[in-house]
Amino acid sequence: MSSPSSTLDQPLPFVWPEGKRAAVSLSFDDARPSQVDAGLLILDRYGIKATFYLSPPNIEQRLEVWRNAAAHGHEMGNHTLTHPCSGNFVWSHANALEDSSLERIEQEITSASDTIRDLLSVTPTTFAYPCGQKYVGRGESLQSYVPVVARHFIAGRGFRDETVNNPSFCDLAQVMGVDSDGHAFESLQAWIDRTVKEGAWLIFCSHDVGDFPRQAMPVDVLDALCRYCADAENGIWIDTVASVASYIHQQR
Repeated sequence: MSSPSSTLDQPLPFVWPEGKRAAVSLSFDDARPSQVDAGLLILDRYGIKATFYLSPPNIEQRLEVWRNAAAHGHEMGNHTLTHPCSGNFVWSHANALEDSSLERIEQEITSASDTIRDLLSVTPTTFAYPCGQKYVGRGESLQSYVPVVARHFIAGRGFRDETVNNPSFCDLAQVMGVDSDGHAFESLQAWIDRTVKEGAWLIFCSHDVGDFPRQAMPVDVLDALCRYCADAENGIWIDTVASVASYIHQQR
């Protein structure tokens, strides 16, 4: 028999809304045209709201469609103005985090929010770290910019992380994001089933939607994923990063 003290020491399970057993968020990076050309049709078919982390220069290619998506409840998040990553990527060598500073990255972030607000009439409340990298500088001068993100947003999402988010413990300024590009549905279902078992929060991270050589979720996989998450029998709350993060914040 457990003693009264050991029973009281057991953490209470996190309570998701409406009796759901776990939460899943679908997120897409860079404002790529295929997201609105192919992805929105599937999401809207199942009544699912997703989070789009926008690179502002890409928005104008499909401006009216992005405005309509925002007006219909899809989340428009911040992904910086110019997508700075490590200079080890050839395409980011002239825009390297190693050569940046906290002041510069904060300007990147606030300028992106201002541009998104001007174009779409919404203010981003969550952020996605480009390439999942959370630092500026190098060596002994390296600094985390997680505190900058915490100052401006209710949540900051990582990329290519290795686990799901414990809603009672996770740092909302750097929640885990699982790469969902290029995977069969069965692989993504395994992640979802694990999330339900743990009562956790899973955030999928994708880029293009369709038949692309890399960084893409095939249309049939997105359809199967939405159908599975929308099935009430599976006990999943599927909603935007902002909605789930706000709920977790309130429950704490």
